[in-house]
Amino acid sequence: MHIAAGRFKAQCLQLMDLVHDTHQRVVITKHGRPVAQLVAVDRQKPRPVFGRLRGRIESASDLVGPLPDAWRRDAGPN
Repeated sequence: MHIAAGRFKAQCLQLMDLVHDTHQRVVITKHGRPVAQLVAVDRQKPRPVFGRLRGRIESASDLVGPLPDAWRRDAGPN
C-alpha cells in the first residue's frame, strides 16, 4: 500500500494498527516518490548467544587433552 505523507500524518495511528494486524507494509511517499516504509515488527524472540549452537557441532577429538609430540617438539624448553 502506498500513501502520501500528508495522509499518513493524518492517519498514522490507524495505519500502525493496520500494519500490526495484517503485517501489510505501507510505503510513504512525498511528491509521488517513496521515502519511507512502515512495517510490522518481527516478534521472534532473540536466541541467546550461549548455547545457540548446541547439538550442531561435534568434536572429533578431546579439545583439552594432551598435545601430540609434534606440537611439544616445536614449543621450545617450556
